[in-house]
Amino acid sequence: MTERNAPPYNSGPNGHGPNGRQGFWYALDDAQRAALREVSRPRLYAAKRPLCYQGEQSDHIVIIESGWAKVTSSTEDGHDVVLAVRGPGDLVCESAVLGGRHRSATVTALSPVRGLVVPAARFTGFLDANAAVWRLVSNTFVDRLDAADRRLQAHVAAKGAQRLALLLSNLAELSARHVPPSADGSIEIAPPLSQEELGSWMDASRETVARALNTLRRSGLVRTGWRRVTVVDLPRLRAYADDPSSS
Repeated sequence: MTERNAPPYNSGPNGHGPNGRQGFWYALDDAQRAALREVSRPRLYAAKRPLCYQGEQSDHIVIIESGWAKVTSSTEDGHDVVLAVRGPGDLVCESAVLGGRHRSATVTALSPVRGLVVPAARFTGFLDANAAVWRLVSNTFVDRLDAADRRLQAHVAAKGAQRLALLLSNLAELSARHVPPSADGSIEIAPPLSQEELGSWMDASRETVARALNTLRRSGLVRTGWRRVTVVDLPRLRAYADDPSSS
């Protein structure tokens, strides 16, 4: 079943649908989705195509219907740092629109993305007419700030393979909300991230990521392929990430 034809979801406190899926789109009711479709235009983005650019004037938001994108920020020396990934149901390119400022990050398609593009004025008008959705967007901001804080704490508390195990555990849980685990319980990481992108996210070199993946493979916790990581046993991987002796 595609997201376009998905059944209605009731909003949870943080945008959770009743089947565990998360995201702005899944927390809306049928009437709210229809209203947004009326003021949006569908657009397809090829892999590696930006949905919005850091530093540009804000004039639209995008709701991802299918596919995955990464959020990056460029440093003064031109290095791109991965901050997050966004997937089906997520609202992106929105913070600058709501804050009335230039965009603070670039959002780029990791895979082909189908999105709904909503002009800024029409999106804020929709929010003005739907107070409950304003609260949902506010909750989304808080959740993302909390995630950034947890990332910083993890970088202080863990190193190498343990830090990667934590990142892959979180990505596996995110992936499982959209695609059920395999019959053997393994979970393929849905966002197609390279070792370089994983390293950027965890503030480590590609070589460090390669060594960490090798450690996790030898421990029977993951399987790997080109831009593909499969978590073999999520509870064991999570335990490894939480074990201080793993550092």
